[in-house]
Amino acid sequence: MTSKCPKGLAKILDELRGCEAKNFEAGMTTSLSRDLIFLVMQFLEEEKFKETVHKLEQESGLYFCIKYFEELVIAGKWDEVEKYLSGFTRVDDNRYSMKIFFEIRKQKYLETLDKNERGKAVDILVKDLKIFASFNEELFKEITQLLTLENFRDNDQLAGYRDTKSARAVMLLELKKLLEANPLFRDKLALPNMKSSRLRMLVNQSLNWQHSLCGNPRQNPDIRTLFVDHSCKNSNDHYAQLAASNQYMGPAPRSESFPIGAHGPSAAAQIPLTTWMSTPSTFMHPAVSGGGIGFGTPPNPATMARGPGDSDTVSRTRISEISERMMLPGSSPCQNHSLAFIPADELPKTVVRTIVQGSVATSMDFHPIQQTQLLVGTHVGDISLWEVRSGKMLASRSFQVWDTGASSMILKAALIKDPCVSVKRILWSPDGALFGVAYSKHIVQLYSYYCPSDIRHQLEIDAHVGSVNDLVFSNPSKQLSIITCGDDRTIKVWDVSTGARLYTFEGHEGAVHSVCPHSKDNVNFVFSTSVDGKIKAWLYDMMGSRVDYDAPGRSCATMAYSADGKRLFSCGTNKEGESHIVEWNENEGTVRRAYRGFNKRSLGVVQFDTTKNRFLAAGDDYSIKFWDMDNNNLLATIDAEGGLPVSPRIRFNKEGTLLAVSANENRIKILATSDGLRLMRTYESHSLIASRIASTTVTKNGDLRNKEDVNPRLAEEVNPMKNWKLTEINEPAQIQSLRLPARVKTDKACFLKSCLISRLIYTNSGTGILALALNAIHLFWKWPRSEANSSGKRPVPCFALSKNDSYVMSASGGKISLFNMMTFKTMATFVSPPPAATYLAFHPQDNNIIAVGMDDSTIHVYNVRVDEAKTKLKGHSKRISGLAFSHVLNILVSSGADAQIISWSSDRWERQKSAILNFPPAKTPGAMSDTQIQFHHDQIHFLAVNETQLGIYDAVKFECLKQWVVGESSTPITHATYSCDSQLVFASFLDGALRIFTASNLQLRCQISPLAYLPSDISSASMYPLVVAAHPQDPNQFAVGLTDGGVHVFEPLESDGQWGVPPPLENGSTSRVFPPPPAVASDQPQG
Repeated sequence: MTSKCPKGLAKILDELRGCEAKNFEAGMTTSLSRDLIFLVMQFLEEEKFKETVHKLEQESGLYFCIKYFEELVIAGKWDEVEKYLSGFTRVDDNRYSMKIFFEIRKQKYLETLDKNERGKAVDILVKDLKIFASFNEELFKEITQLLTLENFRDNDQLAGYRDTKSARAVMLLELKKLLEANPLFRDKLALPNMKSSRLRMLVNQSLNWQHSLCGNPRQNPDIRTLFVDHSCKNSNDHYAQLAASNQYMGPAPRSESFPIGAHGPSAAAQIPLTTWMSTPSTFMHPAVSGGGIGFGTPPNPATMARGPGDSDTVSRTRISEISERMMLPGSSPCQNHSLAFIPADELPKTVVRTIVQGSVATSMDFHPIQQTQLLVGTHVGDISLWEVRSGKMLASRSFQVWDTGASSMILKAALIKDPCVSVKRILWSPDGALFGVAYSKHIVQLYSYYCPSDIRHQLEIDAHVGSVNDLVFSNPSKQLSIITCGDDRTIKVWDVSTGARLYTFEGHEGAVHSVCPHSKDNVNFVFSTSVDGKIKAWLYDMMGSRVDYDAPGRSCATMAYSADGKRLFSCGTNKEGESHIVEWNENEGTVRRAYRGFNKRSLGVVQFDTTKNRFLAAGDDYSIKFWDMDNNNLLATIDAEGGLPVSPRIRFNKEGTLLAVSANENRIKILATSDGLRLMRTYESHSLIASRIASTTVTKNGDLRNKEDVNPRLAEEVNPMKNWKLTEINEPAQIQSLRLPARVKTDKACFLKSCLISRLIYTNSGTGILALALNAIHLFWKWPRSEANSSGKRPVPCFALSKNDSYVMSASGGKISLFNMMTFKTMATFVSPPPAATYLAFHPQDNNIIAVGMDDSTIHVYNVRVDEAKTKLKGHSKRISGLAFSHVLNILVSSGADAQIISWSSDRWERQKSAILNFPPAKTPGAMSDTQIQFHHDQIHFLAVNETQLGIYDAVKFECLKQWVVGESSTPITHATYSCDSQLVFASFLDGALRIFTASNLQLRCQISPLAYLPSDISSASMYPLVVAAHPQDPNQFAVGLTDGGVHVFEPLESDGQWGVPPPLENGSTSRVFPPPPAVASDQPQG
C-alpha cells in the first residue's frame, strides 16, 4: 500500500453506517458486544481488579492472557491452570489441546513422583492421565511403569530431567508453541489495539453529547451518576432531590474522570465521521462508525464467496492419529529423545499422482465436497474433470459456442480472425452443483454437475469484449450470482438462473485482472485488481468505486481472504518482474506483512493460494514456495521432483490435504500431506465392503458455514433413452454388501422389539457407523479396529452427532445424555422428562446449541455449555419427528407427527412459515405418522419423508416442488435420505425393498429386492430396514439399520460405478411423481 492512499479501506463501514442508519440498532449486536467485553477487560485491568479480569477472560473465551498463564504454570498451580484453560478449550477439541493438557498433567505427575508421594501420583494417573490411554496405550503403560522405579530419572527418556523449576520452564516453552499453533487460540493471544482508558473516553463522549442536548446547559454541570441520562435541571426538581437522597445515585467514586467542562458540549460534534456516501446529514453514533467493511470484524461465513481453495474450518485430527503426535514423559524440544513430540507434516510434499492433460493447464479447482475430483482448464480451451485418486479422466469438453445465433457480431468476428481460445478461469460453485468457465474471448459458460460422468450445459453469457479474465460465485442478495471481469475494464454481476446482468462496475483504466467478493456486517462488496496495479472496492449500488489505491510495486495482483474471512492477502507481479505477496492491515488500509522469498525477477505472473487458515503457497522459480501466515520468512520450497514451469499454477483442495501443480509436458502433479496420503490410499482400496477394513482417512463433509446460496437444479432434466429399463437388483451377486453384526445379548422373546435399529448415522469422517437401537443400546462400528460397544439403558430413540465426531447427543425417554465418542462415556446429562426428547439437532455454527424436539409438540433450544434453555418454540400439535438447520437461510425447519412443517428464524427463534403435507386420496397416514426432513447441500431445499411420500421443498417459498407418492402395490416408506452430494435419494420400505431415486426429479432409477441382502429363511415381514444413512464422502454408498439390530452397507458393483441410470421422463413406475401439489402454506403464524 502506498502512502498516497486517498481512501483507507476501513472507511467502507462508515459508508455502510451512512447508507443504513435505520439498521443502526441491529448492527450493534454481536461484534459490538464483543468489543464491549474487551473494553471492560481494559477497565478492570486499569482498576487493578486482577482476579476479576482473568475470570472474565476465562468466561468470555475472547482473550487468553499468556502472562497470567505463565505465572500459574511457574507457580505450579495446576488446578487453576486447567480451570483457566477450560474457558478456551477442552482435552479432546484437537491434537494441540490434547497435547497441552497432556504436558500439564504429565508435569504434575512427575513432580509428585519426585516428592515420593506415590499415593498422590496414583491418583493423578487414574484421574488425569488415564484419558490418554485410549489414544496411545503404550505411552500410558510407560507412564504407569514409572511408579515401579525408585527414581523416574532411571528411565532413559527422563534422564535429562533436572529439577522442578527448570522442568516447568522447559514445558512452558513447549506450551507456548502449542498455544500459538492451536487454531482455537489463533485470535485470542493478543488484545485488539485500543487507546488507554477507552471505556472512560466513550462514557465521557456520551456525557458530552447528553449535555449538548440539554435545554439550558450549565457551564459546569454536576454529574453524579451514570445510571440515567444526564440532564441539567433545577436543584428544586424531583430528580435532583431523588439523586441527593438515593445512595445508588450518589457521587460515583471516579466521577472526576468524566469531566464535561474540559471538552465542552460540542465535543461530540468534533468526532470525525468519515463516510463514503454523499449523505452528510445522516448521523451515526461515533462508537459505531469506526469499524466494519474496512478491514475489521470477521464476516458471516455463509456469505463468503470463496477462499482460494481453503477449508472453512480447521481440519480436525482423527483419534487414531493422536498417538503419532504424543510426547513421552519428560521429552521436550530441548531434549533430543527419539520419542519426542513431533507434529505431523502439514505441507504437501509427496507427489502421489501425475496426470497427463494433453495441453497446458491454465486454471484448476478441486470439487468442494468430492475432494479428489479436479477440474482443469487449458490454453486450447479444453476443460476436463479428473479423479486424482485413480488418475482417470471422468469427463471432458472442448470449447465451442453453444448458441451462435445469440452471439454478438464482435465475438463472431473475433473467432473468425483467431479461433484460438484459452481458459482463463475455471471454478466450482460453493456447493459443487455448478462450475463456471471464463474464456479468453468474450464467453462465460456454466455447467451443471449431476455426477462425475454427467455434466450438462447450464448457461452461456457473452460477458465482455475481449478476454474474460476471472469469474467468482457470490451471493449478494441470497441469490446466487457470478461476477466476471475482463479486458474491457469492467466488472459485471450476473444472475445464475437467467443470465441477466445485475450490475456493471466501471472505473478501471486498465484491463481488470481479478475479482474478490466478500461480506462484512451483512454488507456485500467486491475488490477488483487491474493489470496497471490498481485495486478498487465496490458496493452493489452502481455508484462507483469506494477505494482506489496501488498494489505493492504496482503489480498485477490477485486478492484472496483466508477461509475464516479474517485475513486478506494479495500476490502479484509487476512489469519489471518483481513479485510481492503481502497481508493487508484491514483497519488501516496498509500492508501489515510483506513475505520474503521471491526471486528478484519472476518470469510470469506468480499465482498463489492459501490453506488451513495458516499457510500461503505460490508458484515461483520452478518450484512451490510456502509461508506461515504469521512469519514473513520463507517456510519451505518444494520442487515436486522437478519438471515444473517457471511459474506453476497451484490449487489446494478444501481441506488442504492435496495440492495440484501444473508441470511441463502438459502434466499435472498431485502433492499430498500425510492426511492426503491416507485419503488417496482410502480410495485406492475404494470399497470398505471389499476390503472389510478401510483406511482411517479424514475427509470431512463438515457444515458448509462459508457456502453460498445456490440456484436449485430441480427441473426434470432427465434425457430420454431408448429401451430404458429400471435397474432391479434381486441377487446378492449384483451388489456389494456387508452386514455389520450387532454384538448385543438379548433373549429371543424381546429380540425383534428391543433390538431393532431406529437411528443410524455415519461419522463425519466416514470411518464409522453409529446406531441407536430401540432399547437404547448404542452400536458403533469403526473400520480401523473393532471396538467393544457401549450401551445405554433408556427406551426412546433419538440422537445427533457433532460435526467433528467428538460428541454424540442421545436420548431414550429419559434425560438427554452427552457422550464422548472417543471413550463413549457419559459427559453430562440434562433436560429431565417429562416431556421426553424425540429429536435432536446440533446448531451448525455452535455445537453448544442444540434444538430438542419433544413428545409434547414443543421444541426447546438449549445451551449445553451453560446448561439452560434459551427458548421454547410452540407450533406443532403432535410430537416432533424432524429438525434441520440451514446455515445459509439461518432457519430451523421442524416437522411433526401432525404432518405439519414449520420454519423458524435461528437468530430470534420466531415462527416464519408453515406447510401441511399434501396427501393424495387413499394415502392418509396413521394418526402418529412421523415426517422427517433433511436439507439439500444448497441449504435452500429440503427433503421431507413420510410413510406415504417423498417431497422436495423450497425452504424460501415453503412450497413443494416435487412429490413421489407410494403406489398401491408398494408398502410404506420407513426412511429416506439424500446421498452425500444430494444427487440421489436412498429410501427403505416396509417390505424390505430399497429404492434409489434421482434427487432432481424423484425419478426411480434402481431397486434392490430384499432377496439380494436378507437371509432367504427370514421373512421380510419380520426383518426389514427402519433407517437409512448415507456415507459422507462416497455418493454411492449407504447403510440401512434393520429390525434385528444389524446394519447392512451397500455399494454398486465396481463395474457399474453407479446405481442404475436415470429414466426418461415419460417412463412410469409403480408409484407416481406428482407436480407441485397445492400444499397449505402460510406466511403468518397459525394457531
